Amino acid sequence: MQYKSYSLQNFKTIPQIKNLTGQQIMDIEVVGSVLPFRVNEYVVENLIDWDNVPEDPAFISSFPHRHMLLEKDYEQMRALIEAGASDESIKRSADEIRLGLNPHPAGQIEYNTPLYKGKKLLGIQHKYSQTLLIFPEQGQSCHSFCTFCFRWPQFAHMDEYKIATPENGLIHQYISDHPEITDVLITGGDPLIMKTEILAGYIEPLLSRELPHVRNIRIGTRALSWWPYRFLTDDDADDLLNLFGKIHRSGKHLALMANFVNPVELETEAVKEAITRVQKAGAIIRTQAPLLKNINASPEVWTEMWKKQVSLNCIPYYMFVARDTGAKHFFSVPLVEAWQIYRQAYQSVSGICRTVRGPSMSCMPGKVQVLGVTRIGGEKVFALNMIQARNPDWALRPFFAAYDETATWFDDLKPAFGEDRFFFSDELDGMLESGETWTGYE
Repeated sequence: MQYKSYSLQNFKTIPQIKNLTGQQIMDIEVVGSVLPFRVNEYVVENLIDWDNVPEDPAFISSFPHRHMLLEKDYEQMRALIEAGASDESIKRSADEIRLGLNPHPAGQIEYNTPLYKGKKLLGIQHKYSQTLLIFPEQGQSCHSFCTFCFRWPQFAHMDEYKIATPENGLIHQYISDHPEITDVLITGGDPLIMKTEILAGYIEPLLSRELPHVRNIRIGTRALSWWPYRFLTDDDADDLLNLFGKIHRSGKHLALMANFVNPVELETEAVKEAITRVQKAGAIIRTQAPLLKNINASPEVWTEMWKKQVSLNCIPYYMFVARDTGAKHFFSVPLVEAWQIYRQAYQSVSGICRTVRGPSMSCMPGKVQVLGVTRIGGEKVFALNMIQARNPDWALRPFFAAYDETATWFDDLKPAFGEDRFFFSDELDGMLESGETWTGYE
């Protein structure tokens, strides 16, 4: 299958679009002018059930929906488009709306970018001591754009909000000077949108004997679900698998951090063959996804996904809470509901599927897990825990928040028992004020 993508400019040429109403087509144009939109032919032909549109989960994952924008924002953009406004006016209005959608949650630009030799390493994030994230500038796109993507600013033509770096020796010098770094995550966008020779420029220096402390190389990707032919028939698919084999033979652990949000993404023959090829090349596939209203917010969906993933020799890894950005009002579920879905799904699978952790929020202090709802001293509370934290000492220290059935994100929560602060709040405030969250790594 040859890669072919559709965007606002040509999506009306998709044959199945004739199944949509005029209003639904207008909704795609309006919302797609604000939130990034791209879908490819594999998704259109193999994943979307067009008899179930617009409720089909794969359709919602890839096509803009009217309610992904707030009503006032939708009407603002619709009026401009119907009036035939200039591209410049539409972009100006879209940018205004985008700025109100919390384009970079959890301080990922302000507080995760390390200083090195007196300069910020733009396109690098070092939030947790052991793990460094690299955002290759050539990998800031995807085979299809997810409507729920928390990194949507990477694709929204807002250059000042992009996180991207060119391949250069400075990254590897930084890693060499920081022996606490054991894991390097190549992310994006999707780094597998890049040609293999470009990806290799970022990865091969990590295999050097000069970086023995780097033990694990991770690649964050949606390619298995959105474009499995990246591993099958793309002109450098074999080169990519050979690169995976080279990493494996070097003695490093290679983990493909694969995002699957819907069981149908695991069912095609193409994805099954791609998974097998990746595994034969020496990579371990760990699966993760956000919990999303309108797409996968039921225990039955997660039970089915985890079982299918294990049957394909993949390791369920994370259930994330949808981040507080973009179309969060359309996708977010209350934390108590997220915990109930996780708990019911977890109870429905054997221990071999229970490697998955969640529901987890990647928020300012760290990855906060909702352990559950309980009563202590007669007060109903959320029990919480940090899986990862800006200060490693915060991890695995249970803490409690007042019960709030409407809360959808960590920032909605307040400490339990009448306390003013969480146990880490004062230290976190000091870190943010002083800049230690990244200057501490210099």
